[in-house]
Amino acid sequence: MKSLLSALPFIALTALCWGVYGPVLHKGQYLMGENGIPSSLRPLICVGIAYFIIAVIFPLAVLFSKGEKGSWTTTGFIWSFLAGAAGAVGALGIVLAFKFKGSPVFVMPLVFGCAPVVNTFVTMGMSRTIKQASAIFYTGVVIVALGAAGVMYFKPTAAAHDDAHAATEHEEHADSDSHEPDAVAADDSASSTSDATATTTTASETDASSEPSAAEPKTEVATTPAGPNYLMVSLFIGLTALCWGSYGPVLHKGQMKMQGSRLRPLLCVGLAYFAIAVAVPLLLMPAFPEPGEWGFSGVAWSLGGGAAGAIGALGIIYAFNFGGKPIFVMPLVFGCAPVVNTFVSAFSAIQQGNVKWEFVVSLGMVVLGAVMVLVFAPKPPHKPAPEAKAAT
Repeated sequence: MKSLLSALPFIALTALCWGVYGPVLHKGQYLMGENGIPSSLRPLICVGIAYFIIAVIFPLAVLFSKGEKGSWTTTGFIWSFLAGAAGAVGALGIVLAFKFKGSPVFVMPLVFGCAPVVNTFVTMGMSRTIKQASAIFYTGVVIVALGAAGVMYFKPTAAAHDDAHAATEHEEHADSDSHEPDAVAADDSASSTSDATATTTTASETDASSEPSAAEPKTEVATTPAGPNYLMVSLFIGLTALCWGSYGPVLHKGQMKMQGSRLRPLLCVGLAYFAIAVAVPLLLMPAFPEPGEWGFSGVAWSLGGGAAGAIGALGIIYAFNFGGKPIFVMPLVFGCAPVVNTFVSAFSAIQQGNVKWEFVVSLGMVVLGAVMVLVFAPKPPHKPAPEAKAAT
């Protein structure tokens, strides 16, 4: 139990970092975009660069200057690199799900709801402890997954209020503009009767011509482009859930193969992220042209999102090093991170009191399920006590 308590601070650190990852990266996407259309591949490249700085350069500096317990092994490098590749491919899957017009309203709840379930079964399959898990533990995992999905789906938002306010301002501005020609016409009619007649004729023509323009929004709605490609969106949601659900167990395996090293597995994760989150987007950019440009503020926010992800990855490694097991570390992270994400991204709506009761219930489910996962996690078998030496 003492080792579990030692791992909890690092679990909380990872949940916090991965919870703010989305909102910070989302800010960078729009700053790199244009005309309200966010960029996707440019921020992903920045994430790969941030991982390279934090998860490659920093560990190398520490290893060369101070060293660390553990050692480099081929199997440890392969497992750790595969973990980083899983994380990076999962991030790429999110980008591609959005590219095919998937909405965060249902993409992220499905990812955060399915990843812990994948994690649980991958962990049990690798450790061959499926029979040791109780029904209560499985119930806790399911509750965490359902609660996380509910928190993301019912998260409060002020978008409707902002859109209505913007629409009202637009209508008021249009009305004020439409009154200006009337005032000019009134002045002209006072000076000349013929001008008044011409003005009346012009006004009637303007009113007649305004009728088709009023119908234009209906025409635009009727000709709206096709919606999301649900087949491709579902494919990339499943890919991300599979990759992110496998990340923890695979990384733990690599860490154990390196004799409990902390920095070496992190370095491998950083290398994988740099390769996949930088090289692959550069290859995809010609096929998926994006509006916008590389701007300082967009790069800064996107690097901040990548830094949050890298620090969260370091927190996972330290949680494993202080006694945490993937069987409960990853479900807790995936259960708490979306809650942090919701409060950060919807803070203004919470201040306005725009919180649904379903959101509160879902949040309670996450807390309850997390406690159940922590308490009823499968325990490794106790080592047999050494036999006492025979008295001589």
